[in-house]
Amino acid sequence: MSGAGLKAPGAPSASKAWLRALELTAPIAAQPRRTLPVVIDELAATHGESPALLSEREQLSYCALAERAHRYARWALAQGLARGEAVCLLMPNRPEYLAIWLGVTRAGGVVALLNTQLVGPSLAHCIALAAPKHIIVDSELVGRLDGAAHAAKVWVHGADHERFARIDPELEPLSGTSLDESECPLPTLEDRALYIYTSGTTGLPKAANISHYRLMQWAHWFAGIMQVRPDDRMYNCLPLYHSVGGVVATGAVLVGGGSVVVREGFTASRFWDEVVRWDCTLFQYIGELCRYLLHTEPVASESAHRVRLCCGNGLRPDVWEAFQARFRIPRILEFYAATEGNVSLYNVEVRPGAIGRIPPFLVHRFPIALVRFDVEKGEPIRDESGRCIRCGPNEVGEAVGRIAADPSRPGARFEGYTGAQASERKVLRDAFEAGDAWFRTGDLMRRDEDGWFYFVDRIGDTFRWKGENVSTAEVAEAICKFPGVREAIVYGVVVPGSDGRAGMAAVVSDSEPDLAKLRAHLAARLPAYARPLFLRLTRELEATGTFKHARRNLAHEGYDPHATRDEIYFNDTAAGRFVPLDSTLYERIRSGGLRL
Repeated sequence: MSGAGLKAPGAPSASKAWLRALELTAPIAAQPRRTLPVVIDELAATHGESPALLSEREQLSYCALAERAHRYARWALAQGLARGEAVCLLMPNRPEYLAIWLGVTRAGGVVALLNTQLVGPSLAHCIALAAPKHIIVDSELVGRLDGAAHAAKVWVHGADHERFARIDPELEPLSGTSLDESECPLPTLEDRALYIYTSGTTGLPKAANISHYRLMQWAHWFAGIMQVRPDDRMYNCLPLYHSVGGVVATGAVLVGGGSVVVREGFTASRFWDEVVRWDCTLFQYIGELCRYLLHTEPVASESAHRVRLCCGNGLRPDVWEAFQARFRIPRILEFYAATEGNVSLYNVEVRPGAIGRIPPFLVHRFPIALVRFDVEKGEPIRDESGRCIRCGPNEVGEAVGRIAADPSRPGARFEGYTGAQASERKVLRDAFEAGDAWFRTGDLMRRDEDGWFYFVDRIGDTFRWKGENVSTAEVAEAICKFPGVREAIVYGVVVPGSDGRAGMAAVVSDSEPDLAKLRAHLAARLPAYARPLFLRLTRELEATGTFKHARRNLAHEGYDPHATRDEIYFNDTAAGRFVPLDSTLYERIRSGGLRL
C-alpha cells in the first residue's frame, strides 16, 4: 500500500483546512488585549483539570498551567520588571518552560529563549542581545553561565546553588489567581513577547522580535490547519526555544483544547514506543528526525499508534513517501516559514517534496515572489532600470515577501531583530517599484507551472546540520582563538544519507596543532552541532582578487582524501577524537555506512 494513498477516515478537504485557519485568525486583530496568556486563562475556565502539558517530570492541567503562569507574572512584578524589559530563559524541555514565559509576558516582560546547546562566547552574545534584567536557568545548566559574562541577576530553578538565588521558593507564597487590570494592565498584541534566536544566513545568532500578535497568529493558524480537537495529543520532542517546537507544536494544540507531551529530546529508538504509550494523535517533526526514524530497526509500535497527522518542515522528497508508508501516517502537513519573516507556505493539498502552494483566493494575503539571484554577489539581480527580475516557472531564485505598512495587516509586517542594522539587511527595497519593501528569506526556491514551491538551498555561508543553522563566521572565530591557528575557513559539505551539510574547516596553523586540545577547545565554545565534522590542515588558503577566501573550491573538493595533499581528519564522536581520514573511512562515509 502506497503511503501517498493513506488518508484519515473523513479527512476534510484542503479548502476546509484553509477556511478553518482563516476563521480562527480573523478575530485576532479586533481584540488587541486578548493575548496567548489570556487565552490560557479562558481555557483554564472551560477545560479545568484536563491535561495541558505532560512529561516524565511533571504534568500540568489547564488550571495548573494558568495558576503557575500567574505566579511567575507576580514574581516578575515583585522584581520590578518594567514593560518591555527582558528575562532570559535557559531550561531543557519541560512543562514549566511554558509556564515561565506565559507568566512573564503576561506581566509585560519579554522572554529571550536561549538555545540550551550554546556555551561560552556564543551564549554570552545571545544574552547581550537581550540585555536582560534577570536570567532564569535550570539547575542542570547553570554551569553554562560560567563562560558567559553578563550583568543580569541569575535565578536557579530546581535546586539550591551556592552563588545564585533559587526561584522555586519565591513562587510558592504568590497567588495563582488571575491578575486584574489594577494589579497589572494587560499587554497588547503590539507589545513584544519573546526573543527567538535565529542564525539566518550570515553571522552570529540574531534575536528576532516576536510580538503577542505573532504568537496568536501562529497558534491559531496551525490549530485551524491541523484541525486540532480537545481529544488530540501532540508528541513534541523538538526544542522549546525554537518557534516550531515552542510555539507551533505547543500553542496550536493548547488553543485547540488538546494536550502536549513535552519530551526533553529526540531518541529514535524510543520514539514510537512513547507515541503509543502517551496515546498521541499528532507529532511535530523536522526532516532529519524522519530520516533517523527510517534508519531504525522495525518495532511493533511503529504501526500500532493512533497518529492521524504529523506537521513540520524539511521533509525531503526521497524520505517522504517511504516514511509515510512504513509508519502508516495518514497525513503529512509540510510547511515553510521563517521565525522572523512574513513568508509562509503550507502543503495542505499534499504533494510529496513540495513546501506548499498558495491557493488563488489567498494570493492577496501571501504576497510572495521569487527573484533572480546572483550567487557570486550574494544579492538579487536587477535589470537596467534597477528593478528585481521575477523568476519564471522552475527558475531558482530568492523568496521574498511583501512588507505591508498597513496596520490592518499585521501578519505582513517584518518585526525585525534587536539590532536595526541586522533588520535592515533583511529588507529588499525598491524591488519592483519605487518605495516598496520586501523581506528577504535568504532561501532559494523554485515554483513549478502549477504554483507549487520547492526548497532549493540556503543563501550565504550558513549551512544547516542536525536541524540547526550553523554560522561559519562563529565557528571560524572559535577555531582562530586556538593557539597557533592563523586562518580558518568553515563551510558545509554534503554527506550521503544526511540532510543539510556537515561542517568542515580548512585551517592554517603555525605548527602542527594538538588535535586533542583543539577538540576540547571547540567543545567548550561551540554547541555539538556546530563543531566541524571534518578538519583539513593546509599550508595556505586561496583568496580571490578581492581578498575573499575561495570557499567554493574547498567545498567542491570536500573531504575526499584523493582531491588534495592536505591532511584531512574526521571528528569521530564515538572515539572522542579526530582520526585521519583515509580511503577506507572515506568510502564508509560516502556509502552511508557510518551513522553521523
